Amino acid sequence: MRPEISVVIVCKNEEHIIGKTLQSVQSFAGELLVYDTGSTDGTLAIAKEFGARVVQAPWEGYGRSKQKAISLAVNDWVMNLDSDEVVDEEAQQQIRQLPLTDEKICYRFRFRNFLGQKALRFGEFGFDSHIRLFNRRQVLWNDAPVHEKLQQAAGVREQSLKGRILHYTMKDTAEFVQKSVNYALANAASYFERGKRATWVKQYLSPLVMFVKYYFIRLGFLDGWAGLFSARMAALYTYLKYARLRELQERER
Repeated sequence: MRPEISVVIVCKNEEHIIGKTLQSVQSFAGELLVYDTGSTDGTLAIAKEFGARVVQAPWEGYGRSKQKAISLAVNDWVMNLDSDEVVDEEAQQQIRQLPLTDEKICYRFRFRNFLGQKALRFGEFGFDSHIRLFNRRQVLWNDAPVHEKLQQAAGVREQSLKGRILHYTMKDTAEFVQKSVNYALANAASYFERGKRATWVKQYLSPLVMFVKYYFIRLGFLDGWAGLFSARMAALYTYLKYARLRELQERER
């Protein structure tokens, strides 16, 4: 156990996976904080079984909710995970061995994303990596409601660790479609608020560009049916995002 690390997880209705996520951090978590935004299933009971401190709060978008969650942690060193992100054995070992003496270092992990039980090794999700361990005195989440980003103070350096975080992001194709639609609508609203405009090129050509990029250039075809489905969903997401943005623009006029 690393007493100086708080593992912080924002979640809602994740009883199917959160136990696996919590189990994967037991060997290094000095604190477990589950920030729940309205679960109605067995998520909270599972979190409490693992000894997590549970905080319930309303959903305020990805950026604000994650930032509020890490602000409630006991420690400044935070491992900030989504509820469907499982730390593999090699990454766990790396974390246990870190000195954590320099708050200007944040740690990046390679991801292995899954569609159901199918690992996506190519395409949009095959080369994914994210910062997940950092010192909150130096790194913060921005306020973006969707596609949130970490903001780093001057002088912060990144270090990549061995091992992976296994991201069980879609239980099946139905959930993949639902998430893509929800993200597209949320991102369109965010674009509209920031004054971005939907053009004919963005609405009709950008989806094709996304498909070609992820299916051919990033070798998504090597993932078989899952690679094809993923590339087509990237195209659909892009089309819906700009179609909704155009709709919002027309309503304003």
